[in-house]
Amino acid sequence: MHLFDHLGISVDDLPRAVARFDPVMQALGCTREDEDGSVAWHRGEEQLILFPTREPGSGPHRHGRVGWQHLAFAVDSREEVDRLHEVAMDAGWTAVREPKLYPRFNDRYYASFVEDDNGIRLEFMHNPPREADAAG
Repeated sequence: MHLFDHLGISVDDLPRAVARFDPVMQALGCTREDEDGSVAWHRGEEQLILFPTREPGSGPHRHGRVGWQHLAFAVDSREEVDRLHEVAMDAGWTAVREPKLYPRFNDRYYASFVEDDNGIRLEFMHNPPREADAAG
């Protein structure tokens, strides 16, 4: 059983948010489903759903406040981190942190962070196991 079944995110302007999320989610291998009042992407049983806000003008979310922090997508290589970062930039996301190593986490942790105009922050990260850990 999965730890999470789905993640729902409220956005101020659904069509604008979809235009930003869709290229990223497609690049992650997800399938899009448009519903009445929401848009979802799924890969296997996991799903991310965008909903229009119930309180227009209540955003954007501010990073570091109570609530949403960020969603990290684990990928298979540093090159994939770089590719997804570029896909997000081309779709109108803002770079919070360019792709780089994060030695404060460990010497293998490579990631980038992007944010949309709703204050939704995504991380693309690659954190391969230590060779010794992988063998044992």
